[in-house]
Amino acid sequence: MSRIAYVNGRYLPHAAAGLSIDDRAVLFADSVYEVCEVKAGRIVDVRLHLDRLARSLAAIGMPWPLGRPALARILVEVAARNRVRDGLVYLQVSRGAARRDFYFPAPDVAPSLVVTARSVDRAAAEAVAAEGINVVTMPDNRWERVDIKTTGLLPNVLAKEAARSRGGREAWFVDADGLITEGGSSNAWIVTQAGVVRTRPAEQGILRGVTRTTLLKLIEEEGLALEERPFNVDEAYAAKEAFNTAATALVMPVVRINGRPIGAGRPGPLATRLRRDIHDVAEFTDIHARVTN
Repeated sequence: MSRIAYVNGRYLPHAAAGLSIDDRAVLFADSVYEVCEVKAGRIVDVRLHLDRLARSLAAIGMPWPLGRPALARILVEVAARNRVRDGLVYLQVSRGAARRDFYFPAPDVAPSLVVTARSVDRAAAEAVAAEGINVVTMPDNRWERVDIKTTGLLPNVLAKEAARSRGGREAWFVDADGLITEGGSSNAWIVTQAGVVRTRPAEQGILRGVTRTTLLKLIEEEGLALEERPFNVDEAYAAKEAFNTAATALVMPVVRINGRPIGAGRPGPLATRLRRDIHDVAEFTDIHARVTN
């Protein structure tokens, strides 16, 4: 079956879909995006993703391309048309197509909206989680507004590729004070030897991950000790466990940092349990149901 994409009001074969070469996403990365997980035919945490999209749009002065209910319905429709049972739905909003100019285009230039969906191999992802991953630390050279989920991800691309060349599956950024901020496409966590779950506050140089938000809810419901404060590389080396969170990875155990084993050098019991249980506190939207709010 051919994949289907939504582009500016039209559902098109994926291979035939595209944006104008004058679109500001192409010219300036003047665009924001969201990635939602699909699990067992249901989109996970749509409300939280659209809440974050609202924050990103407001932060860069970009209007919504459509009303929120209509956008939610398009997410559902694209997932359904692609018959995604387990996978991802991607949405991107740009400031639209206009003559190349650093200034914002005229108010009558409509934002561009792209929505795509694809399936993932859930068994393969679980196999990776069962082994755990190696992360590699990199200097954080990104702009200060990483709380905005913009498509301007070149530093992340370069960091993740450099990590891969050193045997890593993810990069962890380290700021000028020697503190870990977040991953190239994930939030970073450790579990201290005392059993305290620690992650950097979302107000301090990281993206407020939706999976992070859902995990915080699970941590609270389970009564686990939590500290939202930064940690450095040495604290990460000394941790009992470490893991990443993202819609594309859920809770992913980190078993090595820069090749050094963390804890026992295998996925820890807490990270494994949190991965197993995170969907217990998530919100679900059936891709065959009409979204009304």
